[in-house]
Amino acid sequence: MPDNEQSSIKEPPKTFGGVLRQLGPGLIIAGAIVGSGELVATTAVGAEAGFVLLWLIIIGCLIKVFVQIEFGRYTITTGRTTLSGMNEVSGPRARVNWLLWFWLVFSLVALVQLGGIIGGVGQALTIQQPLTESGRVANEYHETIISKQVEEGLATRFGSEEAVSPEPAAEEATETSPAPTSNDSLIWCFLVTIVSIVLLVVGRYRLIQNFSTALVATFTLVTIINVVYLQSLPEWRVTWADFASGMTFQIPEGKGLTVALAAFGIIGVGATELIQYPYWCQEKGYAKWTGPRDDSPEWAARAEGWMKVLRWDAWCSMIVYTSATIAFYLLGAAILGRTGLDPSGDQMVRTLGEMYAPVFGSAAQAIFLFGAFAVLYSTYFVATASHARVSADAMRIFGLINGSEESYRRWVKIFCIIFPILFLASYAFFRAPKQLVLAGGFMGALMLPFLGLAALFFRYKRCDSRLAPGRAWDIGLWISCIGMFITGGYALYSKVVLELFAK
Repeated sequence: MPDNEQSSIKEPPKTFGGVLRQLGPGLIIAGAIVGSGELVATTAVGAEAGFVLLWLIIIGCLIKVFVQIEFGRYTITTGRTTLSGMNEVSGPRARVNWLLWFWLVFSLVALVQLGGIIGGVGQALTIQQPLTESGRVANEYHETIISKQVEEGLATRFGSEEAVSPEPAAEEATETSPAPTSNDSLIWCFLVTIVSIVLLVVGRYRLIQNFSTALVATFTLVTIINVVYLQSLPEWRVTWADFASGMTFQIPEGKGLTVALAAFGIIGVGATELIQYPYWCQEKGYAKWTGPRDDSPEWAARAEGWMKVLRWDAWCSMIVYTSATIAFYLLGAAILGRTGLDPSGDQMVRTLGEMYAPVFGSAAQAIFLFGAFAVLYSTYFVATASHARVSADAMRIFGLINGSEESYRRWVKIFCIIFPILFLASYAFFRAPKQLVLAGGFMGALMLPFLGLAALFFRYKRCDSRLAPGRAWDIGLWISCIGMFITGGYALYSKVVLELFAK
């Protein structure tokens, strides 16, 4: 073994505390997950479908972690990236195999999701600090409109005498009043883009890990507290009947189902995060510390030790994003769904903020805006860094750049400049954050079956027999893959077959 490879080998931790100190890739992925899937898509499902899809939300978080760990196992035992492994799957080839060509189409569409995320960041900053007089006027107008919608929703549900509003409208806005517009959110997006490019170009793994972990953990805790205290308010509490209705495996028809399918593609570990996770495992050092695979018992012991760390990493991150997902879904159903509020367009963030008003009252806006900025920007920051690494690797695999580490690192920095500009442009043209996020989620749902296929290929064709998991794990992996097959198949069916027949 070369001296440089020998020197990079590191024995896995033997104690629980040592294992915890080596966690990190999963927390980075959780930072990317919470801001898009949980804050935006999950609340949208709750607002449009009510409580009936709680079962789908929980399953969407739980089952995909098996595929995530299998992808990580491939990287630890081979030292290779996700795309390299996917390129080994059998089938037609044109420079690369068919699966990578499909991934390329998926990734190009999925990138628009980040346009929605940066748009949400811009909205949060605009609400907190408008930059122009038109921004201030638009803030006041939309605050009045949304407060009135809350009042009307409560009056419809409880009767006008019992209706309460977290914030009474300061003035009556008529339906005929033209809605004032402002470009403040776009200006903020431009400023955030510039700052982000600088941070991404000079950033390192530890910065990204610590930044995303701190932001996401803080707001997740606030959201869970919000849900708990909501139970003390009779008009807003989630009853046992509500919870039970969400566990009856019902599937709503129409728009609610479409949103649910899109959400399933990104809640929990979505298609994008499944692909990106091994890259962060590499950057953390799991594969390097294991060393090149050989027949020695020492290598097998190291690999099993680092696999133990990886499993802890994946399951701990699953607990974080599952807790956040359920909390956001319940808030969306309990508040947005009951009042008829739709978190869309340029008022997505403002509408989402109403989920915190019953508990936090006048302080709700400040608390939510901090949280929204935290998780949305964390998602934007981490996802951009992740996309840059995957795309640079794709350049190597497609033969567009040489395979040196220097060339790879250079292109990571180039993409850290290009992607934020593209995300800004997508928001500038569409100005519909929720729709951009869900579009990326729908493509993610279509990609899931192929990732399930890749996971099975890694397990049965590339897994070292010394590290093969037991039967219980294989059952969990197959359930995970079957769920992904069903989701992707039904997404395609509902979008193509049903719509064609409808026409």
